[in-house]
Amino acid sequence: MAVPYNHKAIEKKWRQNWEKNPVNVDDGKKQKYYCLDMFPYPSGNGLHVGHWRGYVISDVWSRYKMLQGYYLIHPMGWDAFGLPAENYAIKMGVHPAISTAENVANIKRQINEIAAVYDWDREVNTTDPDFYKWTQWIFVKMFKAGLAYEKEFPINWCPSCKTGLANEEVVNGACERCGTPVTKKNLRQWMLKITAYAERLLNDLDKLDWPEKVKKMQSDWIGKSHGAEIDFEIDGSDKTVKVYTTRPDTLYGATFMVLAPEHAMAKELASEEKRAEVEDYIFKASMKSSVDRLQDKEKTGVFTGSYAINPINGAKVPIWLSDYVLADYGTGAIMCVPAHDDRDFEFARKFDIPIIQVIAKDGVEIENMTEAYTAPGIMINSGEFNGMNSEDAKRDLPEMLEKRGIGKVTTNYKLRDWVFSRQRYWGEPIPIIHCDHCGAVPVPEEELPLRLPEVESYQPTGTGESPLAAIDEWVNTTCPVCGRPAKRETNTMPQWAGSSWYFLRYVDSHNDKELVSREKANKYLPVDMYIGGVEHAVLHLLYSRFYTKFLHDIGVVDFDEPFAKLFNQGMITGKNGIKMSKSKGNVVSPDDLVRDYGCDSLRMYELFVGPPELDAEWDDRGIDGVYRFINRFWTLVTDNKDKDVQASKEMVKLRHRMVHDITQRLESFSLNTVISKFMEYNNKMIDLAKEEGGIDKETLKTAVILLAPFAPHLSEELWEQLGGSSSVFENTWPEHDEEAMKDDEVEVPVQINGKTRAVIKVPAEISKEDAIAAGKAAVADKITGNIIKEIYVPKKIVNLVVK
Repeated sequence: MAVPYNHKAIEKKWRQNWEKNPVNVDDGKKQKYYCLDMFPYPSGNGLHVGHWRGYVISDVWSRYKMLQGYYLIHPMGWDAFGLPAENYAIKMGVHPAISTAENVANIKRQINEIAAVYDWDREVNTTDPDFYKWTQWIFVKMFKAGLAYEKEFPINWCPSCKTGLANEEVVNGACERCGTPVTKKNLRQWMLKITAYAERLLNDLDKLDWPEKVKKMQSDWIGKSHGAEIDFEIDGSDKTVKVYTTRPDTLYGATFMVLAPEHAMAKELASEEKRAEVEDYIFKASMKSSVDRLQDKEKTGVFTGSYAINPINGAKVPIWLSDYVLADYGTGAIMCVPAHDDRDFEFARKFDIPIIQVIAKDGVEIENMTEAYTAPGIMINSGEFNGMNSEDAKRDLPEMLEKRGIGKVTTNYKLRDWVFSRQRYWGEPIPIIHCDHCGAVPVPEEELPLRLPEVESYQPTGTGESPLAAIDEWVNTTCPVCGRPAKRETNTMPQWAGSSWYFLRYVDSHNDKELVSREKANKYLPVDMYIGGVEHAVLHLLYSRFYTKFLHDIGVVDFDEPFAKLFNQGMITGKNGIKMSKSKGNVVSPDDLVRDYGCDSLRMYELFVGPPELDAEWDDRGIDGVYRFINRFWTLVTDNKDKDVQASKEMVKLRHRMVHDITQRLESFSLNTVISKFMEYNNKMIDLAKEEGGIDKETLKTAVILLAPFAPHLSEELWEQLGGSSSVFENTWPEHDEEAMKDDEVEVPVQINGKTRAVIKVPAEISKEDAIAAGKAAVADKITGNIIKEIYVPKKIVNLVVK
């Protein structure tokens, strides 16, 4: 009788063994493979089973690559600066340095429970001065290249977090971190000129093996469009308003103009009788986030009392303000063609503005428009353009208008420069010194890192200034250029600063002379596989691509895309698909499950719950089935390991089919079906062992190697019991033989007019003629008419069509 499976003893044994004898060693001969997790921020809640899922997926893939003969770069670190860590510290009433260190220690313990092959010697922490020295160094380089600059303008402001937010950090009009509705505030900000890389960020998406939905999200966020800038004269004035439009072909149908409430001319254009109404509207719009303004279904607006002149036909068009137009897109002013734009149509109907159709299907005008006509068609009511195909006009008119002096051909992007400063304490100090004589001057590179000063009170001020502004002895300094008294920049960097380049540092984390050595960068970078949540599709991934392109341009690295392949895992939710959170009381900790079922069972169950790219609702009860499978597999191997069984043809066939099926599913990341396939083959091996008195050792060894990435402790123990003298991970991933997988005979249904009348056994490679002959013989007594058609689908079916 086999010794029962004891997960506690086995897992403890092999953890200790791996500490003494690491399974992932660089011998200088192996090709590298860099598999990366999106590193966590050290939340005080620790890890739940949803976090585990991503780490298990990456570790399974990493161990698979090890068995394929690669040296693995598989590091882990901590995204420990920023709002989440600081807000947690405020809630707990402790300094963020203390709470962050405690949280890191707890999560590191939990991560080690996963038994992932992380190389902790490469560990990084964004709050470590040895790390953020290089975060600051990158900023200095960007400043010197003209990509970092100061600007005062209205930004998204979170009243709860008391800090500015980038557009990307506002979700449904609320702060991404705390959920508070976002308002606007006029502040001096540091900006990064990511727009300088817009075209490259867009075009290089084609080089990436990423999910199409993520590439589309980035493409839409960058938002490239072609059109024209057109100057509209102001009636009764020598001034003009410049609009950007992607549809200059519809210029004859422009019946009004809308400016963003923040437009520089918004107040100036207000007539005397409209001034109070205009100013009130501008104030109310300033209290709404950009996201809310774009998503509001109810269109609002105010007429300024002024008119513009349509340059194509001289018509006077009213100038309105509306918050669905944003100041930072295009020129902050649009011409409105209500007949052919849903938004403009809704606005025109609400405020009783004329609607002129200039594109019509087959050239026939709609008598009573009930909605905008947005399809292609023939130009009408458009002067000399009448009769043109609208698609031709859309393509050709920008240049035609430019030649007439009416417009200018323009390419525009939705992407805006990155708001890069935060009015908080817990972040990288921005290495800039403000001098009344020299202006903004970077801290000399040899003086980096500029360390974050220790303070007792770090809570946000709410005034728009960072708490650092109150530390006179830190703020007051001398200008490194002229030596006069100067002041340090007191805003800090956003959380995204460290996470935008951390993956580069992992391969040379102890280098105090350079961000990464050219030798190690060329040897280990870029990242081959990046695994994490789709929620970072626009933020982190776009910023990382921007940073990498910049570092490529200044000669730090030889590549300009950081992540060759990307996999987005789905979320593990609580009941009814609700996201796990401590406030909802639906967080499931992995700790108790590891204690009761073992790490290997939980690893496999995390994969078994559903396709890894989709969200899955957590149900603890399902882990019992995986635990039973592990016990059955344990019993199969331990009961048969000492039997001298010669491999039968059926055993060989089963072995090669198992290798084929598991490999195929693993390569396609269908990890849930890998687990179900293991269960199926385990049952087949048990049945075969009963029929033939055991299973040959080669088949058992193959099964153990295949299972090793998924259940490493179990596999190491069984490999040792099968006589292995070294780690199971020092083996090579098995390969299948197509010939060995083939059946000698197959069962084939024989049908008459689609109904099965018999089942015959025939040689697997039988000819069509012989298969049909065998089928006809098997149903000869059931054929009642003339056979008019004979069909044979190899190894599948014989069908006789009888009339």
